[in-house]
Amino acid sequence: MADAPATRLPGPVPTRFHTIDWFRTIDSTNRHLLDLARTDGPDGLVAIADEQLAGRGRLGRTWQAPVGASLLVSVLVRPSVAPEEWPTLVGAAGIAAVEVLTVLCDLPARLKWPNDVVVGDAKIAGVLAESTGSAVVVGMGLNVTWSEVPPDLAGIATAVSLAGGRVQPRLLLLHEWLRRLDHWLHLLEHDPRGESILRHAQRARSATLGRRVRVDLTDASFEGVAHALAPNGHLVVRADDGTRHDVSTGDVVHLRPV
Repeated sequence: MADAPATRLPGPVPTRFHTIDWFRTIDSTNRHLLDLARTDGPDGLVAIADEQLAGRGRLGRTWQAPVGASLLVSVLVRPSVAPEEWPTLVGAAGIAAVEVLTVLCDLPARLKWPNDVVVGDAKIAGVLAESTGSAVVVGMGLNVTWSEVPPDLAGIATAVSLAGGRVQPRLLLLHEWLRRLDHWLHLLEHDPRGESILRHAQRARSATLGRRVRVDLTDASFEGVAHALAPNGHLVVRADDGTRHDVSTGDVVHLRPV
């Protein structure tokens, strides 16, 4: 369910993102664009909402935010890269968010593998990508003007306003994120070095590399040191028993130094 768009903004973002629908309330911006993708919705559609009733995160988790307090946005992309390279779109969206928070909000934002943006150890943004046919929908939730963190998220989440950052209008944050995301997508699609450049940026902005971590897989968990980011985006972890693990999926928890 969704309201009719509260605002339809024909870009003025000089990028592939040509139509922005702004909803007051929607169940999920990702779900909305996935439905449009299945009916031939074109590359470059954007959906943003003041409130999501069924926002989603990784591993089926929900994403909740106070009304109007976060940038809740999804984009529909029909990338010209091979499907096996589509996971790089998550990295592109994450790097774009880090750049926006650093440049516009004066926050030392970094990437927590695989798809969170953190300030310190507190999550300030998350990215989720879903695909259908030839389309990928990339969603992001970025916490902007929260008055407080709910008790169940204390020490886990933060927002620009709570982290001491410079609070900016969501429309400005949106346009800058779209501009920077478009830049990274163009590199991935048109520059043979694009994926390598993206991985370099991810390593430089990583909050995970060099940290002690716990990796929770479906049927096991282990602790060790996050050693490297592989060329394919997998996290290389040296476990405490000396074994090397290339982690492609799973939860990675940052552990405090002993």
